[in-house]
Amino acid sequence: MADKILIVEDDTNLLETIKYNLRKEGYDVVTAGDGEAALDTARQEKPGLLILDVMLPKLNGFEVCRILRKEMTVPILMLTAKADETDKIVGLEIGADDYMTKPFSMRELMARTRALLRRAKMIEPPAAEGTSPIKIGDLEVDIARHRISSKGKELELSPKEFDLLVFLAKNKGLVFNREQLLEKVWGYDFAGDTRTVDVHIRWLRQKIEVDASAPQYLVTIRGTGYKLEG
Repeated sequence: MADKILIVEDDTNLLETIKYNLRKEGYDVVTAGDGEAALDTARQEKPGLLILDVMLPKLNGFEVCRILRKEMTVPILMLTAKADETDKIVGLEIGADDYMTKPFSMRELMARTRALLRRAKMIEPPAAEGTSPIKIGDLEVDIARHRISSKGKELELSPKEFDLLVFLAKNKGLVFNREQLLEKVWGYDFAGDTRTVDVHIRWLRQKIEVDASAPQYLVTIRGTGYKLEG
């Protein structure tokens, strides 16, 4: 069964171009032209991936992302016409998994689509007997149940924050640079924007650390990268 992808874009020409290329790759594609329609379609169709423009009629992409992130774990790739880094960071911080700035190549869009769908399928299945959570200080990383908790309190992480923490927890004490994390967690097989990693690290620290400015768990190794310790 083909993966279903929802494209939300009010530029008809761009929407048709993306739809054509995705269908050529074998995906099942549904579309919406405004923010309100995006919510209705996502809830009805339950897509495996959402490609979401920021500038939309009725309800902008940020609001759509914020609302859907509370309801479902669908990977979200945001499209922005602005090169302003603030737009990108806002999108990531409200739960988007990735972003692309217009204009972009269809080849790169297809590559990122495949990467996001591949990562979504790699989430561990429900708990198997004998599967134990990973404990790091007060943190407990329960991969099988897809839960992260601190001192017994469950933390709310975006899907990509969860993936990043799980990867680092499985490799506790090992240092990874931004390019390695981009490849291992995001699944990119091309040169991506490493600022994506920095944004997710910063946001993750605000959720798992007592003091994000002096991290105990997710530490920076100057000139090298990041590691999880504790």
